[in-house]
Amino acid sequence: MRAVTQSAFGGPSVLQLAEVDRPVPDHGQVLIKVEAAGVNPVDGAVRSGVYPLLGTPPFSLGWDVAGVIEATGPGVSAFAPGDEVLGLLAFPGAGNAYADYVLASPNEIIHRPAGLTAQEAGGLPLAGLTAWQALVGIARVGEGRRVLVHAAAGGVGHLAVQIAKAHGAHVVGTARAAKHAFLRGLGADTLIDYATEDFATATEPVDVVFDLVGGEYGERSAAALKPGGLLVGALGGNLGITPERAAERGVRLTVVNVRPSAADLTRLAALVESGRLRVHVDQVLPLAEVAKAHELLSARRTTGKIVLVP
Repeated sequence: MRAVTQSAFGGPSVLQLAEVDRPVPDHGQVLIKVEAAGVNPVDGAVRSGVYPLLGTPPFSLGWDVAGVIEATGPGVSAFAPGDEVLGLLAFPGAGNAYADYVLASPNEIIHRPAGLTAQEAGGLPLAGLTAWQALVGIARVGEGRRVLVHAAAGGVGHLAVQIAKAHGAHVVGTARAAKHAFLRGLGADTLIDYATEDFATATEPVDVVFDLVGGEYGERSAAALKPGGLLVGALGGNLGITPERAAERGVRLTVVNVRPSAADLTRLAALVESGRLRVHVDQVLPLAEVAKAHELLSARRTTGKIVLVP
């Protein structure tokens, strides 16, 4: 089979397509024929060495998968060959999803809901779970809460907008003006063009900020919160603010560390089936063009998700 590998840290050009042995499912594993693999910002950070999650190369990237069960190992009863599935694999270990086939544990995957194409399903797991675990698991967003989502039109952001809205929140999003119509279509209530407005003062104080940018946004995000409000970061090494500084401002700071969860994916699937969540796929590229996918990712102008297909 084909799999993307890298033998050194570096730019997108270090990603190479290679012929490798097809894995065989062991006890408690399934083999998935990959139909789509999502590309996420963490992939680029691991590839470059900025976030050496998998140690030093060689290794293979990819954690999001949608595909069809090819074979099951002993002890697997919840899935059978031919089942259409999706999942977040092994994170923060090696998921190896940039490939024609990949191994998975049954507790990482769910049956694909009818409301998602394979490409949409391939873009959902990591981004969707990040948003769900931040906003529902940590922030407990609910009716009447004001939630500010940064990078609202991005892979995680556009799902976060919908998840917060589905839970009754008033959703404020930051994005360039050209993406405001897209976000209104997802249910965003208030939109701020970060290129021309200061989000810290452009809207009423919020209960929760979901920060997908970090850096200099940290202090300003804290300033946008109500007293006692919660800042949830998804960039643990680049929050731009410390818990101590947040406490001085009278707000709280935490980080979401996304983990595989079939239970949470099932809840996301329920939102899909009810029509309250959709995955926007911006770019679909063949596995052989993985370097181009990472170049697009680095440009940070994608609306929604980038997905690789065999």
